[in-house]
Amino acid sequence: MNRADILVRGAGAVGLAAALSLSRQGLGVALLGSLAEPAQPDLRAYALNDAAVALLRQLRVWDALPADARTAVREMHVEGDAPGAALDFSAWSQARAELAWIVDAAELERALRTAVKFAPHVTPVEAPVPAALQVLAEGKDSATRAQLGVSMPRHAYGQRAIAARLTSEQPHEGLARQWFRSPDILALLPLDRPARAGHGGHGLALVWSLPEARADELMALSDADFTTALMDASAGAAGALELASARAAWPLALARAEALAGPGWVLVGDAAHVVHPLAGQGLNLGFGDVAALAAVLAAREPWRTLDDPRLLARYARQRRLPVLAMAGVTDALLQLFASPQPLVKELRNRGLTLVNHLPPLKRLLAANALGR
Repeated sequence: MNRADILVRGAGAVGLAAALSLSRQGLGVALLGSLAEPAQPDLRAYALNDAAVALLRQLRVWDALPADARTAVREMHVEGDAPGAALDFSAWSQARAELAWIVDAAELERALRTAVKFAPHVTPVEAPVPAALQVLAEGKDSATRAQLGVSMPRHAYGQRAIAARLTSEQPHEGLARQWFRSPDILALLPLDRPARAGHGGHGLALVWSLPEARADELMALSDADFTTALMDASAGAAGALELASARAAWPLALARAEALAGPGWVLVGDAAHVVHPLAGQGLNLGFGDVAALAAVLAAREPWRTLDDPRLLARYARQRRLPVLAMAGVTDALLQLFASPQPLVKELRNRGLTLVNHLPPLKRLLAANALGR
């Protein structure tokens, strides 16, 4: 391929979705990034909202996922760090079938890669080719973004997230559990597929955010001792847990690129913004970028080229507020629940209880999280 309309740099979930979405407009898309199966299994699980699922349906990827690689969340239970401080959401109260979907990250990327291989207007390339527009989806450490001189200030939280797959003898019944407390945030998410074959029971995905020193201690434990620590942290609420995979850990930070678009380029996904995983909105933001970019390009005037600065500025304006809002919400929640101050602890636990008794406010919060 000597030239393309669009060069997508990066073949993660967001880059693959961008290539598929933009090629549906008849644009010639060059995709720079490996389509090979990763050497290491991806233990992450994504929480996808309505808008993200709608994009995947449009790309004909959603129905290609194995049935056990996506699990509906029908209820959510959030506990604070004081007796009785809790917040509950249900699909029934939202007049819907599910609140969200928990999706196996590896299977989602596998389905996206397969779709790309059959997309007539997407051509994988091993080196950059000239293109009117570059879509940078290289992740938080994007080399191209750095070469363009776009700064992405990063605030390190001093925390790591631990991910793993678990099984329990207790059915999850579509219930997602979260514990918001100081100094950790723990989530047990329903996901029917365990990462390791041969494990019976009911599947769960673990996301556990902790101070770096404590995370390192937990990662160094044997499987049995780690499971004991997890059972203590969850007070056995999800039943007797068993590890069904290895463990993975990564540092957590808040970051946002100072510019989302420039002459002939745009940023999407983690190359544009990184948020704390406590609300499970990272990939939703990335897919929101893809949907917004596709809509902006589809609505462009016939005489306007793909690299037109005014056109790309429209994309940047559309994404600025959603990104700022989500970054602000996740950071504020983390600061609120990470504080060990007794007064702050009292206020946050009272706040959970208060919101739990205000159905209209709960519906509003849920609708915003669901991308409705």
